[in-house]
Amino acid sequence: MVTAAADAANAGIIARPRRERKPLPMALLEGCVHEIFILSQRNDYPEHAGYLQISAAGSRHNRLREQPLMDAAPLGEAGKSHICVVTETYPPEINGVALTLARLLDGLRVRGYVVSLVHPRQRRGERGDSAADFPVTLVPSLPLPGYDGLRVGLPTNGLLRQTWTQRRPDAVYVATQGPLGLSAVQAARRLGVPVFSGFHTNFHSYSRHYRLGWLQPVVLHYLRWFHNRTRGTLVPSLDLRDGLQDMGFRNVSVLSRGVDADLFNPQHRSTDLRREWGAAPDDPVALYVGRVAPEKNVELAIAAFRAMQRRNESAKLVIVGDGSIYTKLRQEHPDLRFEGLCRGEQLADCYASADIFLFPSETETFGNVVLEAMASGIAVVAYDYAAARMHVTSGETGLRVPYADADAFVGAAARLAEDVALRDRIRRQARAHAAALDWQAVVDRFAALLAEAAAMIDGIICKHRPL
Repeated sequence: MVTAAADAANAGIIARPRRERKPLPMALLEGCVHEIFILSQRNDYPEHAGYLQISAAGSRHNRLREQPLMDAAPLGEAGKSHICVVTETYPPEINGVALTLARLLDGLRVRGYVVSLVHPRQRRGERGDSAADFPVTLVPSLPLPGYDGLRVGLPTNGLLRQTWTQRRPDAVYVATQGPLGLSAVQAARRLGVPVFSGFHTNFHSYSRHYRLGWLQPVVLHYLRWFHNRTRGTLVPSLDLRDGLQDMGFRNVSVLSRGVDADLFNPQHRSTDLRREWGAAPDDPVALYVGRVAPEKNVELAIAAFRAMQRRNESAKLVIVGDGSIYTKLRQEHPDLRFEGLCRGEQLADCYASADIFLFPSETETFGNVVLEAMASGIAVVAYDYAAARMHVTSGETGLRVPYADADAFVGAAARLAEDVALRDRIRRQARAHAAALDWQAVVDRFAALLAEAAAMIDGIICKHRPL
């Protein structure tokens, strides 16, 4: 029987016995997530002052006195419910959080909701209406070292209160936990707007990949404090929910993920692309898609591929993505194919033209790429947690190995390199499973979760409405 503590360990979370917790100083907690990221990405800490600006700005929140919640907010424009999403990242940026939020917002709009977005200004001169055909509020930002094109939003409590006073949302969903997210939580609470949070990234688990493991308890304390200030936290998997609840996170609900099975489809398989990769029709091609960074454990994917080569010398490995160790790995492994960032049909072609998907990350909250690979009809090798635990039946729709067991991961990849019958069977069954996981049901649940909680403010159940 799998316990909640075991699930927490599998999700990269430290599960501890419940005990009375002494609060840490808020000056230390506020903004620490992004400060840790900035510190961890650099070797020249004293020369980089960006994190000091965030810390100084974030600490001003300590002087704001908490005010009681107000009554329920009125309906949005013309009787339509208004949901505002606050996030550090959104397309055209390429990552799981950005793409998930875009799917949710698009789905809400199709259903008649009024939506708005708050995110950091990504480039000089960018206007709030330039990114989408719905209201967008851009906030001041700083670049995030090591993540090209990604910026950190600065605290903007006053701006958000002004914006939401003029165009009041019925609910706010905060997807990231840095200074911008904290400002959003505080502003929404001050205005009496129901605010919800999403746990999209295991920030606390990242610290050990940058020799900052001693900070993990501090980050975890901040994350728990942050999320427990909201009306509820949405997570993508059951094991993550159980792990967070075991550590004192309250009101945690599961919002899974879908996949665009029309875009990610075996029909995108390209003989020409495989030829560019140097692969003959029967050569096994392994694929990695994701950020090329230490916390993604990419080097284990390469080690697994080397084991595949020993079983089948015609095997190939393609790496799609970019990140802090991209150049280093490309220099160290000139025989591998590095495609850089891909999106849309170009990405779909890469998936469908491969045969085996290697996903060695130990720090995921879900792993959207697992569903994209399955929908594309390729065999997944992954650890037994998050998306793989929910959707991979080992030996049928992929190969799932014990969490953090590197030897088992390498062995599973090598097995698929030489067992063509197993590989082909998994590919067919993976496609059949993923094809049924569309985003429509996910959007419906997202709206329902917000509506259920937003309808109960100070014990008053509002009349039924979309939200």
